Amino acid sequence: MSAPAPSTLAIVDAEPLPRQEEVLTDAALAFVAELHRQFTPRRNELLARRTERRAEIARTSTLDFLPETAAVRADESWKVAPAPAALSDRRVEITGPTDRKMTINALNSGARIWLADFEDASAPTWENVILGQLNLTDAYERRIDFTDPKSGKSYALKPADELATVVTRPRGWHLDERHLQLDGTPVPGALVDFGLYFFHNAQRLIDLGKGPYFYLPKTESHLEARLWNDIFVFAQNYVGIPQGTVRATVLIETITAAYEMEEILYELRDHASGLNAGRWDYLFSIVKNFRDGGAKFVLPDRNAVTMTAPFMRAYTELLVRTCHKRGAHAIGGMAAFIPSRRDAEVNKVAFEKVKADKDREANDGFDGSWVAHPDLVPIALASFDAVLGEKPNQKDRLREDVSVAAGDLIAIDTLDAKPTYEGLRNAVAVGIRYIEAWLRGLGAVAIFNLMEDAATAEISRSQIWQWINADVVFENGEHATAELARKVAAEELAAIRAEIGDEAFTAGKWQQAHDLLLQVSLDQDYADFLTLPAYEQLR
Repeated sequence: MSAPAPSTLAIVDAEPLPRQEEVLTDAALAFVAELHRQFTPRRNELLARRTERRAEIARTSTLDFLPETAAVRADESWKVAPAPAALSDRRVEITGPTDRKMTINALNSGARIWLADFEDASAPTWENVILGQLNLTDAYERRIDFTDPKSGKSYALKPADELATVVTRPRGWHLDERHLQLDGTPVPGALVDFGLYFFHNAQRLIDLGKGPYFYLPKTESHLEARLWNDIFVFAQNYVGIPQGTVRATVLIETITAAYEMEEILYELRDHASGLNAGRWDYLFSIVKNFRDGGAKFVLPDRNAVTMTAPFMRAYTELLVRTCHKRGAHAIGGMAAFIPSRRDAEVNKVAFEKVKADKDREANDGFDGSWVAHPDLVPIALASFDAVLGEKPNQKDRLREDVSVAAGDLIAIDTLDAKPTYEGLRNAVAVGIRYIEAWLRGLGAVAIFNLMEDAATAEISRSQIWQWINADVVFENGEHATAELARKVAAEELAAIRAEIGDEAFTAGKWQQAHDLLLQVSLDQDYADFLTLPAYEQLR
């Protein structure tokens, strides 16, 4: 008697989309189902391990480099695989969601790399998940164009040799995709995003002289990197392409990962191409992990924590040294400014700050950096051109002058700045505005001249939570309390209604966003990720 055929993926509670059958083919769904069977149990174990590690941090209020992997760090002989030609020069990378207009603009932007984002810059509606995949395939096939219905402006791709190389970012391990299920169990969003993209495009990208390249978000340990490496090995065998074709850049955007950078590169060494310093998520992770560690771990207003803060310098310098020691690219942080079409003076000041930030990264040894808007590409490019010249990168700068002790990475109390009442107000204002847009399906949102994504909302609500639970006293004498947060949120909601009018207010999701921000900011049972309760409300 033959074995029963394995169950197939079911599409659950999802309105059909135009052309979705091109993405959700039987063969692609069979591949994603196999990824789910093979790897979701390990994903679940690793999520449980995160909880255990967080409990240990709560008990000890410290972190250290791992004694059990000391031999990996001490072994000078290993390096990551050499970069493929398409990833050798990464001096400017633009980030953004995979909607049709952004796909064209990002590819045309003049940046070397486009981080095509299914994660923090994309709210995971069914439409964004599936049509984002379709847009990428259409771009590779050069059958993509877009006409803005409001302005009538048309967008089309430049010649192939002028386009950015795509590095795709799937969702983090913690998020499920409720619309794709196997035997009633949702498939992890990471496996959906990776699986559909890889299955449809791996060979297509090889034919274009590139390959399936990925950014891996929210990684918390080398064991999570090992899981990704095993997925890459399985996937390459499944579709019959050479091992090592996949390349992955890991975002070091959690405090625990900062203590395992070498081990993460080691686990992925045949597939690794670099590490990235992700600022807002990194600060969010510090607050999340040390939220009950007392006054010495209380962060000031997020805008007061610059990359020159001692603990942030320790993190970025260690990242550059680690990457170059192992032959990997070190990619710097985000310039999130959105140029104003109305205020030249605002632009002038902001552009000077962006230039100073990119000059610092280039001079510190980074091989490239991120921007959120095409107008910032030339600024970042000039900073890296000045240091790199004709060289594609500066991996030969080993930064052997850098020495970082375990305590340096969590020396939050080296900052002079303190939380302010205005910082609380800003956290509430940005949080409500971002969550409202996210609930409408927008993941990248311009707020107060900055391009914000989910990491912004995470740091906002985490700081509100931390300040209240640490009984912070602001400079005006007011205590951070739940009552004060509710008062500020009510004032902000009223200000938004007055600004946009009753009709637009009612048509939006403002009250829902206000309520959700307060829920995740005030609940004693701190939610690991804002996007988990938010996803329950995303329709």
